[in-house]
Amino acid sequence: MVRPSLSDLAAFSAVADHQSFRKAADVMGVSRSALSHAIIGLEAKLGVRLFNRTTRSVSLTQAGSRLLGRVNPLLQDLDQALDTLSEERGTPSGTLRINANKSGARILLADVVPRFLELYPDVELDLVSEGRLVDIVEQGFDAGIRLLEAVPKDMIAVRFGGDVRFVTVAAPSYLDGKAKPQTPDDLHQHCCIRQRLPSGKRYRWEFSRRGAEISVDVPGNLTLDDSDLLVQAAADGRGIAYVPEHFARPLVGSGRLVTVLDDWCPSMPGLALYYPRSRHVPSPLRAFIDLLREVDRSR
Repeated sequence: MVRPSLSDLAAFSAVADHQSFRKAADVMGVSRSALSHAIIGLEAKLGVRLFNRTTRSVSLTQAGSRLLGRVNPLLQDLDQALDTLSEERGTPSGTLRINANKSGARILLADVVPRFLELYPDVELDLVSEGRLVDIVEQGFDAGIRLLEAVPKDMIAVRFGGDVRFVTVAAPSYLDGKAKPQTPDDLHQHCCIRQRLPSGKRYRWEFSRRGAEISVDVPGNLTLDDSDLLVQAAADGRGIAYVPEHFARPLVGSGRLVTVLDDWCPSMPGLALYYPRSRHVPSPLRAFIDLLREVDRSR
């Protein structure tokens, strides 16, 4: 039997972890065909079939499961050993992959990311901003950023950025001649700009005041899936929108938007960076967390 290379075993582990050649290839930064050929070559070297393949799924054979149980701890030990060498050299290096929502990415790009790249030039930061929640382990990310309430319970969460507040906004031109809403139920008498969630469902606006909570399936003939677009549509007089306050703040400050239902829009726990509890924390991620906490304390 020909001894497989480390890259062969890493490719095998990636396909097994993701149960998909496409996802594993994306994470590794190689083509799907190159990854497939690597696995075929590994199976030929070992003389056993490691995966059951169909047009729709990839699963481990019994031999593949046994090999994965032995290989993964070895690869993790190797990653930790290399990470230790990076620390001894005095500066983190490698790639740091973070999956963030748009709000989180915007906050990080304002102050944390520029300082991090200046302090750690040997780290390549891959910041992916998307609305949908993903399994950061399955998708090959080191960490994720979401609202604290959306962080999976088995993750370690690091809060930053303070509390967040959603606000109800409209253009003065839209409200001109209309009764300004005093309660969430009054929104049924208005044209609202609705939001489509990444799951495909429309968001029911959620309000609370003095312990009373209410959610409203608001009426409206326009639905968008991006906070910047919601703010712009509201500023153009298309109706009332419900958005994170920091998206609307510039236009509220300039007078193009005004807030309504202020006493029904309290603050809530804000953003958090999160990462797997059970995995070794690589030095680039530890450095990023330390800087994130430092910047957050100075705000």
